[in-house]
Amino acid sequence: MNTATDRTADVVIVGAGLSGLTSADQLIRAGYEVVVLEGRDRVGGRIRTTEIADVPVDAGATWVAPDHDEVHALAARLGIELVPQFHQGKGVISLGGKRRVESLIALAPWVMADIARVMSVLQKCVDEMPVERSWEHVRAERWDAMSFGEWLRRQRALKQTRSFMRMVCLVHWGAPPSDVSLFNVMRYIKTLGGLAHMLAVEGGDQQDRFLGTAHRLARGLADAVDSYTHPDASVEKAAAGIDVPRVLVDSAVEHITTDDDRVVVESRTHRICARYVIVTASPMHRAAIEFSPTLPDHHYGLARSWRLGALSKAFVAYDHPFWRDHGLSGEGMSDDDTVFLTFDVSPDPAGPGILMAFCDGRGFDAHPPFERRRRVIDHLAHLYGDRARNIIDYTDFSWGNDSFAPGGPNPAVGPKAWTGFGPYLHEPVGRIHWAGSETADQFSGTMNGAILSGQRAATEVVTRLEGRL
Repeated sequence: MNTATDRTADVVIVGAGLSGLTSADQLIRAGYEVVVLEGRDRVGGRIRTTEIADVPVDAGATWVAPDHDEVHALAARLGIELVPQFHQGKGVISLGGKRRVESLIALAPWVMADIARVMSVLQKCVDEMPVERSWEHVRAERWDAMSFGEWLRRQRALKQTRSFMRMVCLVHWGAPPSDVSLFNVMRYIKTLGGLAHMLAVEGGDQQDRFLGTAHRLARGLADAVDSYTHPDASVEKAAAGIDVPRVLVDSAVEHITTDDDRVVVESRTHRICARYVIVTASPMHRAAIEFSPTLPDHHYGLARSWRLGALSKAFVAYDHPFWRDHGLSGEGMSDDDTVFLTFDVSPDPAGPGILMAFCDGRGFDAHPPFERRRRVIDHLAHLYGDRARNIIDYTDFSWGNDSFAPGGPNPAVGPKAWTGFGPYLHEPVGRIHWAGSETADQFSGTMNGAILSGQRAATEVVTRLEGRL
């Protein structure tokens, strides 16, 4: 027996991450009724809060760059403060088990020169790539035919340079250079504004964090969507809006059926009839939804090709940020099989001190909790000394093991996939529109990109609702 609750709306939105909530917010403000269905038991998507030593920390999306205008605007609207990422002191780097401490990146001069050379060549290629319809570039097929790892070998990059680029790949795509196409790397860099911006803390992509966590942004926007009443709404409609939430969690969408006049979106608990639907699930996770009629073939190829890498985070707490006592920033880089990047996310100089460690899912996720903890602490002791063993708390989160929608922050798109399926990334199919950070032509993979994608999809749907298309 079907016990799903029937509702109607102008638009159904699948996913209550920043992209879906942004679309909902924009559509409601335009005067349309919206229902948001979220499969998890919380809003936020790849924004997730965990806790260590009674301090909330970001297990998912974390940083905001100075040019992330949409995030800044939303944070100001919701009254959420940003704080700078701690960046004072010297960095630590370990390659091949050899640890060094110096200002900036602790590498030998010839290695720094080689990294600069390779980055310069890569940036020149990026500069000539358009962001929109980039697959039509004259060199697109050649760039997309090889992996980033193959390109690095062709550039005769030093071993240490390849190790550095591996760390960059792991943190951005949750995959090594051999698994990601050169085209995917270049386009991603282009959408972020260049390599230097992508890698920088001060003035770059890692400049600021939210006071508290990024989940405050998603929660605040969800509350606004649920509580908003259009000025022209009747008293009855206003009362109904208070009683019936627009954002419904624990409602994983299983079926989407479309015809010439409407779309029906079904979960186990809800059946929503609407005029249009916006799906914000990543291309890989769209495959979990049964579409009737079936999508065009290339959309299933897109779902298979746009796989997400695996990225995990571990947090280790101390009574105070002891590394600062030794002039260290807490920024560490390593070619270790487990921990490859660390940052200081301590809430206060007085303590607790908290190190956030990015972990390679392939050398981390399969181990039991006690082994993950041992590996992380052992490597932090290598980077920061035996004092790093005197912890007061530990926690971790493996995105590759997520029970609902596993995978890292961005698609690890392999060779030939972009030129084959990229044109269909956000092309509407009938009454179905697509959003999500990976569909953004600017700031792809960031919270700002998620917001921009939600705005684009909402604008597309409003245009159709108003009969302008």
